[in-house]
Amino acid sequence: MNRPDPVSLAEAFRYWLKLGFISFGGPAGQIAMMHRELVERRRWISEQRFLHALNYCMLLPGPEATQLAVYIGWLMHRTRGGIIAGALFVLPSLLLLMLLSWIYLAFGAVPAVAGVLYGIKPAVVAIVLAAAWRIGTRTLRNAALITLAALAFMAISLLHIPFPAVVLGAALAGWLGGRYLPGHFSPGGHAATSAPASYGPALIGDDTPTPPHALFSSRRLALTVAMGLLLTVGVWLLLAALTGIRNPPAQMGWFFTKAAMLTFGGAYAVLPYVYQGAVDHYHWLTPGQMIDGLALGETTPGPLIMIVAFVGFVGGWTHEVFGSWPGLGGIAGAATAAWFTFVPSFLFILVGGPLVEATRGNIRMTAPLTAISAAVVGVIASLAVFFGAHVFHAAARWDWTAIAMAAAGALALMRYRVGTITLLAACAAVGLALHGW
Repeated sequence: MNRPDPVSLAEAFRYWLKLGFISFGGPAGQIAMMHRELVERRRWISEQRFLHALNYCMLLPGPEATQLAVYIGWLMHRTRGGIIAGALFVLPSLLLLMLLSWIYLAFGAVPAVAGVLYGIKPAVVAIVLAAAWRIGTRTLRNAALITLAALAFMAISLLHIPFPAVVLGAALAGWLGGRYLPGHFSPGGHAATSAPASYGPALIGDDTPTPPHALFSSRRLALTVAMGLLLTVGVWLLLAALTGIRNPPAQMGWFFTKAAMLTFGGAYAVLPYVYQGAVDHYHWLTPGQMIDGLALGETTPGPLIMIVAFVGFVGGWTHEVFGSWPGLGGIAGAATAAWFTFVPSFLFILVGGPLVEATRGNIRMTAPLTAISAAVVGVIASLAVFFGAHVFHAAARWDWTAIAMAAAGALALMRYRVGTITLLAACAAVGLALHGW
């Protein structure tokens, strides 16, 4: 079997654009989709190089599937390739979620739309519970990690400790555990679970030299960091100057930059932090709207953390960022939220990629990150409690129909492996039949 022919930037552009429209199924499904297409079928990158990049992306805050696309795009076609890959991975989701957010705010009171939303809210609770179960069965390997998950759950749900403090506490516990109980905090990762497979010679293979643009250069590092500061700090300063530091655009820029730095363990892990800030502190949207936004996010391709665009859209719309033009304010809010959430992910890859390529074969999880992964399980479970409290107990009474739908949905996801989109469609149909006519 021969090595594939070199891939042009135009051909890569077409693939990344296609992926942006079909990348349903959350990060696990998106990573599996990239592996099947890029490693097995097209052989643009070998199994070991793919896993090496994936392990690095798993160590970073932010959406790992998006970062993996940026990494592979950068490795193949330099910085412009990474930007194209990442942008096309998220843009279809952003534009679609903007459209759905506008429909939601403009027509959400229509009985048919309200009925559909009634049905998918219990499905969202089931999806979050299933996520906690799925990650927990993979992460909580011993009593120490189970205890960390339980403490994280209580810290968020009962003590209302801010999410960043929970992450820092888990990291400290992991650092101590790595020193005194190393067996309980041993690292894990995709590369350690099975021997890498081979699908024939790859364009970027195990023996392929690191391309010149991926070699470490202090000059390139300094330029990339400077550009990153311009795209984050510079844009935020511009927003603050144009709209005021205490108005939603500047507040969103600062808030979602912090959220981007805390997204360890996937989107579900950082949603309680987004909930605390967007609902409780800034009042950009209501608890019910947050649940509806997660449901809409589950129905679109791309990274689930794109729910921040819904939060930004609702905040920009309801706070009348552009006065009598609520739709324009919503678009500005969504674009601001997405920009400050995803730009750090691009920078992590473009800054750290050369260092990772230079240390190929030595990437591994650390004890603090193992502890954070365990705490994430408790955080996600607390998110299910947040949402369940608003879905199941409305108008001072228990909604037993919603409880039954959530229980059936969780069983379908965890026991029968029903797909997320299938579950949402089924629950939407039930809600429409019960309340939509």
